[in-house]
Amino acid sequence: MVENRPWLNALTHLLLIFGIFVVIFPIYIAFVTSTHEAEDILTTVQPWFGSEMLENYGTVLQKGKVNADGIPVGLMMWNSLLMSLGIVVGKITISLLSAFAIVYFRFPLRKLCFWTIFLTLMLPVEVRILPTYAVVADLGLLNSYAGLTLPLIASATATFLFRQFFMTVPEELAEAARVDGAGPMKFFFDILLPLSRTNLAALFVILFIYGWNQYLWPLIVTTEENMTTIVMGIQRMLYVADAIPEWNITMATAILAMLPPLFVVIVMQRQFVKGLVETEK
Repeated sequence: MVENRPWLNALTHLLLIFGIFVVIFPIYIAFVTSTHEAEDILTTVQPWFGSEMLENYGTVLQKGKVNADGIPVGLMMWNSLLMSLGIVVGKITISLLSAFAIVYFRFPLRKLCFWTIFLTLMLPVEVRILPTYAVVADLGLLNSYAGLTLPLIASATATFLFRQFFMTVPEELAEAARVDGAGPMKFFFDILLPLSRTNLAALFVILFIYGWNQYLWPLIVTTEENMTTIVMGIQRMLYVADAIPEWNITMATAILAMLPPLFVVIVMQRQFVKGLVETEK
């Protein structure tokens, strides 16, 4: 029996409203700031919208900002999009195939291979970033989309999640497919992939945001201006030598940077939740 406690309901709603306010208020301030001229926000935070929204957003999309090497934000977002999609496709493909091999194939040292993959989670990024950079430089992949994406597509986490999911698939499905004459890859494409669609959606959202927010690796592996990502561009706008940051342009760039991840989350939120909580196959 569930007790009806009005004060508890009121408290939970107040906490929920407070949490929403804490999350939304900085975004509101950033959006309001992006609609004003630079002079309007030098002395105080503006509480309401200005009249320069179209001009500011048009400037950052087409011309960029002098302090950020004059790179259009549209180009930065394109670089980040290609990097994110490359990371997502690469991680999911490699993780699916490796988990499929570990679960459904019997080969020597199978468990050792899995634990070797899993142990890479214990290596911090800082430990392997210098050797990774050396390999990328020796292969001539600096200032390229391949250099941005290939070193980041191996994912022990995704391999582990797919392995755990495949182990919950009833063995009768594999036996039935074998009786019907289906080979390993037909079983993989016709049975496992459809069953994995919610998990794929959840990982797509997580990995897309992971790739979109990458900062350290693109900063190291790229030196040309036309390879700048959106996160790098925002950082360059914030730190300006002997000048005051143009907060209206910087905030407009930040708002635009939020849109692709927000779009992915909104479009795939139902599949994302199912992929995290669904247990029935």
